[in-house]
Amino acid sequence: MELTETDIDAIETKAAGPAGSLPLTDEMLRNSPSGHLFGLSQNVGMGWQPNKLNGKQVLMLSTQGGMKDENGNPVALGYHTGHWEVDMLMKEAAMEVHRAKGVPFSAYVSDPCDGRSQGTTGMFDSFPYRNDAAKVYRRLIRSLPTRNAVVGIATCDKGLPAMMMSLVSMHDLPTVLIPGGVTLPPAQGEDAGKIQTIGARYSNDELSLKEAAELGCRACATPGGGCQFLGTAASSQVVGEALGLSIPHAALAPSGQDIWKEMARKSSRAVLDMIEKEITTKDIITNESIENAMVVHAAFGGSTNLLLHIPAIAHAAGCDIPTVEDWIEVNRKTPRIVSVLPNGPDDHPTVRAYLAGGVPEVMLHLKELGLLNLDVMTVTGKTLRENLEWWEHSSRRNQMKQRLWDADQIKPEEVIMSPERAKERGLTSTITFPVGNLAPEGSIIKSTSIDPEVIDENGIYYHKAKVKVFTSERKAIKAIRNGEIKKGDMMAVTGCGPLGTGMEETYQLTSALKHLSYGKYVTLITDARFSGVSTGACIGHIGPEGLADGPIGKLKDGDVVEVYVDTHNLTGHLHFLGTEDQPVSPEEGREILEHRVQNPDIQPSEKLPDDTRLWAELQKVSGGTWKGSVYDVDRIIKVLRAGEKALEKEQVTVDSK
Repeated sequence: MELTETDIDAIETKAAGPAGSLPLTDEMLRNSPSGHLFGLSQNVGMGWQPNKLNGKQVLMLSTQGGMKDENGNPVALGYHTGHWEVDMLMKEAAMEVHRAKGVPFSAYVSDPCDGRSQGTTGMFDSFPYRNDAAKVYRRLIRSLPTRNAVVGIATCDKGLPAMMMSLVSMHDLPTVLIPGGVTLPPAQGEDAGKIQTIGARYSNDELSLKEAAELGCRACATPGGGCQFLGTAASSQVVGEALGLSIPHAALAPSGQDIWKEMARKSSRAVLDMIEKEITTKDIITNESIENAMVVHAAFGGSTNLLLHIPAIAHAAGCDIPTVEDWIEVNRKTPRIVSVLPNGPDDHPTVRAYLAGGVPEVMLHLKELGLLNLDVMTVTGKTLRENLEWWEHSSRRNQMKQRLWDADQIKPEEVIMSPERAKERGLTSTITFPVGNLAPEGSIIKSTSIDPEVIDENGIYYHKAKVKVFTSERKAIKAIRNGEIKKGDMMAVTGCGPLGTGMEETYQLTSALKHLSYGKYVTLITDARFSGVSTGACIGHIGPEGLADGPIGKLKDGDVVEVYVDTHNLTGHLHFLGTEDQPVSPEEGREILEHRVQNPDIQPSEKLPDDTRLWAELQKVSGGTWKGSVYDVDRIIKVLRAGEKALEKEQVTVDSK
């Protein structure tokens, strides 16, 4: 006989319902949509007091994941530390709305972890997830028609760009972004970037089993926040603040700490003030603020993935989408002045960049150089110029810097440097965009991350060698772990763009090369993308991708490839030059590749989800990766209609025969 754990006789079939009455008026009953009226019933049904229903409604969206008990202990894990503590930010922000007699709502769309899915088919969903999440966030915002403002709370690689895309598309609403902050590094151990190489280092006898196990246990030293390096998560936080979408000195705050919670409360106050002042998102996100974000990104030396996300944010905001030429111009004129993981020269964790002054401190230096649009509006209701004037003379600025010295004995000017000091230390601009017969549409290399030992006195990285071709990341990492890659090798990994794998992130390759003793002497070229913490002579985003008839997909083992990167002038090329027995010029190489057939081993992964296949085709029609891999709805509809007509014509021809 089946037994139950509960008293069936205790089951209730009716309840009294909330006490009191709704604050209805004659005008509301006659003219309001029924959904507005039923929403009030729902609100009191959830326990909200009827006499407090008329406050300003603030919708709070977050990437929260996992579940805790009343003591904060895990009941169910999240995907990553980045979304593990954002429920605390949500609560702080909501309580501030309470205090202002407003009505907060909350909803959640969690996000994946690129670190967790490295080297797995889970990576096939990573980049496409961003567009899906942004779409769901937008639907959630529109599905609460009575909201007066929106607050977005997010931390990491895809959830945060998705959140920004959704917020900036709400042109006529006040919106504020609350960045989820960063985790702390272990007092003794390795950061979350380096720790992802323990498999490759152990396989190459550069780490013991005991060392790998102990280091891996300590890497995420605190339970919340994005990784400790300036990867995609931290770079996205920096960009959000640079856009004016976050309050000053919000990005990179240490997760879970009081200063982090204070930022959430101030952000709620900011969005409530925006409601009163009738400031909306379209007042903040403009072509000028997009340019500011690009400049600050360059000054920090941010992740190359932001070259995918900033164009998508601009598209959502209805602004001009930055071109490759725009990126080149920004990176040429903007000095890199932040010394932080993974670029160095000193590997400071992101929390030190926060204490050294964070985004506003960097912006003060950029202001002196005349690189910023200072009259843009921000979520504070003040211009960027006014915000920076406050920061320059604030006690907070001095207290933060003093805390950095007291805690770590680090001078703030050694983390965020003056342009003159940065030049003395050898910091160079961030990103170079090599072209050539292997990359006619362009490519990306984070030139700051090439090991200085392989760059000559003129800032040139040069490598010419026979190429070893791999048609999947799995085959390439196997070759590294088996010792098949040697000092001086040239690796080409193709078939890994949007059409092949959803444009997977290949961090397990780049991190292995970074942390293996011979890795600095190996060059990697690929049509995939890189992690924000990737380092080394690694060239990605090569276009067209191999599966789109790109030249990289026609390379053969033994072909000679030449890589040239000028890290000072940010120019470079990537050429196929024939073979050792039959060398050719770049022009001759281009003609040879045009007549070659695609490598037959390059195929879309058999495990590529249909969701990702559809995303890949839609973003391709919309302009591809160099347009941010967005959905250009007008263009997609045009192509679909043309396709329908072509199919109809084809059917008529068949029928006539």
